[in-house]
Amino acid sequence: MVRKSLLLTIVFLGSTECLIAANAVKSAPAEAVVLFKPTEAEEEAGKYITQNLLLNHFRKVSVNDSLSQQIFNRYLDNLDGTKSYFVASEVESLRKIFVTRIDKEFLAGKANSGFGIYNFFLKRAKEKMRFMRAAADTIHFNFSIPETIDLDRKADPWPADRRQLYDLWKRELKYQWLNLKYSGESSTTVRGALEKTFTNRLNLLNHQKPDDAFQAYISAVTTSFDPHTSYFSPDEFENFQIDMSRSLEGIGAKLQTESEYTLINEVIPGGPVFKTNLLKKGDKIIGVGQGPTGEIVDVLGWRINDVVKLIRGKKGTIVRLKILPASQAGRGPAKIVQILRDKVDLEEQAAKKSIIQEGGKKIGVITIPSFYLDFEAQQRNVANYNSTSRDVARILNELNAEHVDGVVIDLRDNGGGSLEEAVNVTGLFITSGPVVQVSNATGGKMVLRDEDRRILYNGPLALLVNRYSASASEIFAAAIQDYGRGIIVGERTFGKGTVQSLVKLTRPFTFFGKKPELGELKLTIAKFYRISGGSTQHKGVVPDIAMPSLIDITTIGEDTYTSSLPWSTISKAFYRPTAEVNQEEIGMLKKKFQERSLKSHQYQAYLHDVNVLNQIRKKKMTSLQDVAFKSEIDTIKQIEKQWAQAPDSVKSLNKDILINQSAAIVSDMAELKSIERHTVVRTSSPVLN
Repeated sequence: MVRKSLLLTIVFLGSTECLIAANAVKSAPAEAVVLFKPTEAEEEAGKYITQNLLLNHFRKVSVNDSLSQQIFNRYLDNLDGTKSYFVASEVESLRKIFVTRIDKEFLAGKANSGFGIYNFFLKRAKEKMRFMRAAADTIHFNFSIPETIDLDRKADPWPADRRQLYDLWKRELKYQWLNLKYSGESSTTVRGALEKTFTNRLNLLNHQKPDDAFQAYISAVTTSFDPHTSYFSPDEFENFQIDMSRSLEGIGAKLQTESEYTLINEVIPGGPVFKTNLLKKGDKIIGVGQGPTGEIVDVLGWRINDVVKLIRGKKGTIVRLKILPASQAGRGPAKIVQILRDKVDLEEQAAKKSIIQEGGKKIGVITIPSFYLDFEAQQRNVANYNSTSRDVARILNELNAEHVDGVVIDLRDNGGGSLEEAVNVTGLFITSGPVVQVSNATGGKMVLRDEDRRILYNGPLALLVNRYSASASEIFAAAIQDYGRGIIVGERTFGKGTVQSLVKLTRPFTFFGKKPELGELKLTIAKFYRISGGSTQHKGVVPDIAMPSLIDITTIGEDTYTSSLPWSTISKAFYRPTAEVNQEEIGMLKKKFQERSLKSHQYQAYLHDVNVLNQIRKKKMTSLQDVAFKSEIDTIKQIEKQWAQAPDSVKSLNKDILINQSAAIVSDMAELKSIERHTVVRTSSPVLN
């Protein structure tokens, strides 16, 4: 007897699989059910993944029902983050069957529960795509009635029944219709475009492989330890190596998968995306087109390797990407950006300088896109190898020769890079001493120091950071702040304070033939700590003077990951603060900044627009009324057009309001130091307390 939402468990070739019978879309033809199970290589890889996670990961996790619950919840969130595939009773049935098994299977290196859940997910996903395709062909919407959709359903319950689920699907379809309409499609082409999209997605689901199930489940397992631990299949690792070597033409960005989306995970300095400033970390790629007029192929739900293959191509050719910008918090129509494929240009990623006049002072601006180092050239003792510290040292000498009154270092969007270079750049501003501490899971501690006693610049200094400033950028900023060498301005940084190592999954040696590779595991093994003892992990670096950016800080940053390692402390390193800037002076600078910013019509207009953008992002519901939808979209576009940085940020510094505000703060520092020099009273008598 078959009932609605009846959960049946069957044993198939030694593994547990699940089937859930429910009302299907009436127009859907019967299909053969294909049940995936792990391959022999995946079963082997699973054992080595478990072994490395338990023995070598920084976080020591108890394998029990609590871990099972975390993996299960994360897995379902990855598969059905919009809660639009399953109904509540199905989720509860899955929970009852699999949660108590996951921890035991994990210890054995098995993924049977993951495959069982994935098989059922495929069944429901195909049902939804058939429904959406049929509805797109026939449905007629009334866009004048007051109706809304919740775009962030992570905290919402699953639909109670099929009626609620189908109602949600119709609202999703209506939202996608509006998105396409305001992306430039006409009413007739919208219907055809949607039907084609759902047909393609259904075809994609019909061509899934066991590897897709394994990757999806293992991702939920590894990210339950922390968000930066991940498994690479042999194919994925090949792409990872190409990204690290920068050796293939493309767009100059690292990608990652999140649920059914392909995300921009890192913009590589010197690459095409970096030069055009068209993409940001967190942007979702939903379509790829070849050339200036080629058809945009829907890539939602694609394997990341297949998306990468579409994006890569010959140098000098054009690729068009259809994206959902992270700044819009999932709202509004997709944007299509056109990028000329090229190799990463090391010259383009180099630190650059500019000089601006602010408050009667000459202020030098140094933009550092990343902490780069040509390690191979360094090892070969090449005379002029590329490195951040060498370039910044040269620029500081040039600025000293031009007698600047202060320096701003722009670390916005700097996602990190070479730890060695972060230490060396810090050393340009201090005599010598510790810069960062590294501690492993057993409590072992290593202190990285600047040993060069030379100071290349000892004047007023400010570091401008934003939410995309991460890792090595945070180490540099934290050291400058702890030494009291300069002031940090902007917004709280990303909070990525962990160290990863690549572990090759290898079998014991055997004479009996060569077996398939098992892949690699990127494993978190240590944490960074400031010399003052606190970690940069999770909290990041908090600025001395806050200035918001257009970045949606509710979706970007280490604290947005549910499994991120917590902030913690260890003992301080021994160091002598330079005290170029003390807390009393920071208070005075903050007061002057506030007084000046209140009088600045431009800065107040900027704050107003940032607030408007944040209010739109915070809205729980999005209108499906044509007029309201268009109004919100126009507002977002207008704000981004007004304040977004131009592609060549060095040439457009005068239009960069945050750089100008930072320069004004440094100008205040220079004025403050000038006053102090003229009012200092020297005394030979000791002061007795």
